[in-house]
Amino acid sequence: MSLVITWRRSAAAVLSAALLLSLAACGSDSKKDSGATASNGASSGASSSKASLKILAASSLTDVFKTAGAAYEKENPGVKLAFSFAGSQELAAQVKQGSPADALVTADTKTMDGLTSDTGSPTVIAKNRLVIAVGKGNPHKVAALKDLADTKLKVVLAAPEVPVGKYSKKVLDAQKITVKPVSQEPNVRAVLSKVELGEADAGIVYKTDASTATSKVDAITIPDAQNAVASYPAATLKASKNADAAAAFVKWLSTPEAQKILQDAGFQQP
Repeated sequence: MSLVITWRRSAAAVLSAALLLSLAACGSDSKKDSGATASNGASSGASSSKASLKILAASSLTDVFKTAGAAYEKENPGVKLAFSFAGSQELAAQVKQGSPADALVTADTKTMDGLTSDTGSPTVIAKNRLVIAVGKGNPHKVAALKDLADTKLKVVLAAPEVPVGKYSKKVLDAQKITVKPVSQEPNVRAVLSKVELGEADAGIVYKTDASTATSKVDAITIPDAQNAVASYPAATLKASKNADAAAAFVKWLSTPEAQKILQDAGFQQP
């Protein structure tokens, strides 16, 4: 009888020990699984590069930045770019008023220099030059800057506070040419549009803008000695909620890939 009791007690002890070992093993596996899940979650979060960026850019970048933006999004599938194009002076006003945005590209360094408290350090990403835009076939036979002084000619210029307007005034003043424009437009695309629509006989625009409308306008070259060079600085905005992603995009604008896109559109190397 005592042998039976002893055997039963021994069997119960063995079963109890086996059960405890099984539970311990399960607990250990559970912790491992939990740790792996946490690790995977942390890894996923760390590698995430999703961001929606708003880029304020000068009007003369309208076409080329659409191409550049598509290339950047393809290279960085988690990033979405939204561009807002306007005259640089309008963009500066938006920045000062606190309009939410992540990066800024202007058509002159002076405008950017006036925003040092709102931007990171700017980098010039491209340069441009001026041309005289005239109707297709050049019906009024405009050949040089001096021809714009003809009062019978309807000339449109950008307003003097707009970068292209400043550059236009600079080159005209240097040649002592007085032009009385029929209107002064808020950005370079508005000047180009007036010529395209036949509402103006001539206007001073950037070379790259004229190249976007070759079916409707001709571009009259301005000699380098009489021309002005426009610089395009790019910078992040300190108020950006996507600082790293904005900095990555601004940096990308100086890469060989981005530079090729800019140069293919007629922009010069910085």
